[in-house]
Amino acid sequence: MRLEGSETKNKEAGTVYLDGELKEIFKQQWEARSNNAKLLPYVFPNKQGTDRLKSFRKVWTKACRGAKIGNRLFYDFRRTAVRDMVRSGVPERVAMMVSGHKTRSVFDRYDIVREEDLRLAAQKQESYQRSLTCAIHDFNKKPNR
Repeated sequence: MRLEGSETKNKEAGTVYLDGELKEIFKQQWEARSNNAKLLPYVFPNKQGTDRLKSFRKVWTKACRGAKIGNRLFYDFRRTAVRDMVRSGVPERVAMMVSGHKTRSVFDRYDIVREEDLRLAAQKQESYQRSLTCAIHDFNKKPNR
């Protein structure tokens, strides 16, 4: 999905790659938009399908309530996305580009290190060190024949 500079918060154009689930949601929204007499430039229009959403906060609060996930901030999910990208092995620089973080310091505030991360790091280090261990041949020992 291509976003033009006039459509983004920081006025910079960019491309957003969607996974299969999001592609399907956008496809459904496109089809619903196409059925209206007037094609709007908004992916998620208002309830009547006649204009943009006037209050994202109101719609977001209602959606969270409907999903029974309590009060969540939109940026809570951005933080989760950053953490999940890093944990799944996406290079941090790529994760920064996906999430739109321009500076390392801001990205680091989103990439929260948990106790579990430290435990897993110790396990990975131990596993790596074991993989480096090799058998030492005793040259003084006579071969079995």
